[in-house]
Amino acid sequence: MKAVRFHEYGNPSVLRYEDVEQPLPGAGQVRIRVAATSFNSVDGNIRGGFMQGPIPVKLPHTPGIDVAGTVDAVGEGVDGFAVGDDVIGFLPMDGTGAAAQYVLAPADILTPAPKSVPLADAAALPVVGLTAYQALFDHGKLTAGQRVLINGAGGAVGGYAVQLAKNAGAHVIATAGPRSSEAVTSAGADALIDHTTTSVTAAVTEPVDLALNLAPVAPDELAALVTLVRPGGVLVNTTVWMPAPSDEARDVRGIDLFVRSDANQLAQLVASTDRGELRVDVAERVPLAELPALHARAADGAVHGKVIVIPPAA
Repeated sequence: MKAVRFHEYGNPSVLRYEDVEQPLPGAGQVRIRVAATSFNSVDGNIRGGFMQGPIPVKLPHTPGIDVAGTVDAVGEGVDGFAVGDDVIGFLPMDGTGAAAQYVLAPADILTPAPKSVPLADAAALPVVGLTAYQALFDHGKLTAGQRVLINGAGGAVGGYAVQLAKNAGAHVIATAGPRSSEAVTSAGADALIDHTTTSVTAAVTEPVDLALNLAPVAPDELAALVTLVRPGGVLVNTTVWMPAPSDEARDVRGIDLFVRSDANQLAQLVASTDRGELRVDVAERVPLAELPALHARAADGAVHGKVIVIPPAA
């Protein structure tokens, strides 16, 4: 089968499009004929060798932690999935990824794919959808009637965060640049702040219950977000290289989010998608052979929105 792998850490040029032996599922695993994976920023960090501590991978390594595809072989002891089932999942971050025609997956991380979007496009949902969900509800404890500030709402996680927060009955204040402002508004934001022209701290005049930071801001900008949170509220930060600040005097907690795979939560996101409550946006569809070029564009800051990566037909 065809796959993209890197045999050593380094810049995007270490990625090779090559022939790899097709894997066989072990106990508790299924083999998936990949319809698509997606690009996540962590893929570039793993490839560059910056995540060897928290995410140790075995070289050569195939990236791609999102998967959408069709079960084509089932290992021993697997219940609930059969050959021919369309599935999606968030693969183990330290395991072999889905930038290939086939990938093995633990059956317990998978959920049936949404029926309302093309199977390949569903690869845009797992990692970023779960990041948004866990930030808002596991850590932020968001409930109806609360005010939430989503800083950096124009990215892939932000699009889901705005929709999920709005669907939960929250008042959503979002920051975004001109390029993504229309998408953020259509996702349901009640108020939009253009961060390229306006200070967030000046624009938010009433305290929020939850601030969610999705943007690679400077430490002083992240600290400023804490001042916008009411006493007893929460700041959830996804830029994990910069710890979330707190304000103990006002009981404002800072939480760093490390997204985890959760098939039950992913099933909830799928159900919301099929009910028409959650929009799955795909900015680009890139052939697998062009994944090295996609990594290079991302390293240059030239990738915007969610990009799915499609292998050749198996």
